[in-house]
Amino acid sequence: MPDGPREHTRTYFLGRLARELELRGVSVTLRQSPPSLRVTDPDAAMFSETVDCVSLPGGWFYRWSWGDVFERVEDPSGAADRILRMFGGRTHG
Repeated sequence: MPDGPREHTRTYFLGRLARELELRGVSVTLRQSPPSLRVTDPDAAMFSETVDCVSLPGGWFYRWSWGDVFERVEDPSGAADRILRMFGGRTHG
């Protein structure tokens, strides 16, 4: 049985990241179980990445599909920029 409050926390943080990515023109789908974001590069629809978030001793972090953490959840804008760089160097602006 999933941990309710923990899943709601993940969904909240992923929702904040989804909003930042949508503002940059990136296609995102919030998956409910387990909470994760499917992020698709609008310039290369065949390329996508799944991002989730995880609680670690230092706080909550966004995490790539292969398990590496890449940004604190307090900075969804910075996380969105990192994802865009992975999609080939695109940045906000």
